[in-house]
Amino acid sequence: MTIKAGDKIPSAKLMQATADGPQEVTTDALFGGKTVVLFGVPGAFTPTCSAKHLPGFVAQAAEFKAKGVDTVACIAVNDVFVMGAWRKDQSIGDEVVMLADGSADFTRALGLEFDLTARGLGVRSQRFALVAKDGVVTHVAVEAPGAFEVSKAETVLEAI
Repeated sequence: MTIKAGDKIPSAKLMQATADGPQEVTTDALFGGKTVVLFGVPGAFTPTCSAKHLPGFVAQAAEFKAKGVDTVACIAVNDVFVMGAWRKDQSIGDEVVMLADGSADFTRALGLEFDLTARGLGVRSQRFALVAKDGVVTHVAVEAPGAFEVSKAETVLEAI
């Protein structure tokens, strides 16, 4: 079942690349007591994700903060080293937290997995964005396959 407004963010462990190496991040710590925008992408370094999705959230980071968002985070079913390399490639500072869900456990718990095994990509995340306040989802937007409208930064800003 896909997560929806009113649902609690499931507890999970994710990974984040830091200057000190890979660090575990729990969803309880990430979402607890904060307003968080989390957007999911099918994969690091993929065309739409690299050219539009991630850059849109980086460019709009100040607008999210002005609307009371504490954290903007990107998640992909990639390993922590790929997410760290993508962060460097995109010249991202502290505007967006880059999270790895290497085994898709959290993505599955959200009900947002997308099986691309037939295309050689394995299980990935659907393209989505959600807003959560103190761990409770207030807004979810999931893209139709191949689309890029409801989860882009500008659309999420309008929903807050």
